[in-house]
Amino acid sequence: MLSYRHSYHAGNFADVLKHIVLVECLEHFNKKDAPFDYMDTHSGAGLYDLRSANANKTSEYKEGIAKLKRIDSPQLEAYFDVVDAINQQQGTNNGGMNFYPGSPAIAHHYVTRPERQKDKAWLFELHSSDFRILSESMAAGRKVRIKQEDGLKGLLGLVPPVSRRALVLIDPSYEIKTDYRDVIDAVIKAHKKFSSGTYAIWYPVVERKRIDTMWRKLKQAGVKNVHQYELGLAEDSHELGMTSAGMLVINPPWTLKAKLDKVLPSLVKQLDRGDGKAFSLCQVIVEE
Repeated sequence: MLSYRHSYHAGNFADVLKHIVLVECLEHFNKKDAPFDYMDTHSGAGLYDLRSANANKTSEYKEGIAKLKRIDSPQLEAYFDVVDAINQQQGTNNGGMNFYPGSPAIAHHYVTRPERQKDKAWLFELHSSDFRILSESMAAGRKVRIKQEDGLKGLLGLVPPVSRRALVLIDPSYEIKTDYRDVIDAVIKAHKKFSSGTYAIWYPVVERKRIDTMWRKLKQAGVKNVHQYELGLAEDSHELGMTSAGMLVINPPWTLKAKLDKVLPSLVKQLDRGDGKAFSLCQVIVEE
């Protein structure tokens, strides 16, 4: 149940998509002086060393972040800026990249800025080893709360936030098939309590019907303004393994779809394995 370690997968193509969406959402929230809350239900270790044995056992980052070039992705300046800044903080010299930031490190980069005095981050992680690493690498205290608890339950205890502005990231491993159901059930409950929040749900495509069921349940529950962004390296398959990954985003920033309409074709071109099978989706699946 708690065997999944993201250190084997950090910086892969699925992370690239997830974190581009996350950065764009955080950039949008930072445009207003009003404080906001960031909630991460499945935080992982927070920061990953790409030189580690785990990262190089699978080398998935070589099919993801390692393929991207800033010069070929002018729309991703903010994303590259965050990755570079965190590497500099870790002592990486000459613009290199030894570390890949997980979502907690990216959010930490934003909410701990001196000018963002009232923003808060809530990080949940159940795995004992990853919780320890997360606690050591992310400065806790008043602005950043780190809890070794079930993040979906924790989310329901936090909404609606006092700030009335919140970005929620939900990205379990989905190794347990009930995660698909549990995630949507939790989001529907949270949305009933706090309908104006931005909810970003990451998913892997292993069985397409599970993803279709997720967004249909949201629609049936009356959740509106749902967008879907997806990036794939291969077409859907009945064989084992993730062929693509995506995000269901409820109440996305109004600029997000237009941005990804431009970004995703560039990612497809850069991340394609040479067989022309890479693809992307960028669509509104439930209207406002």
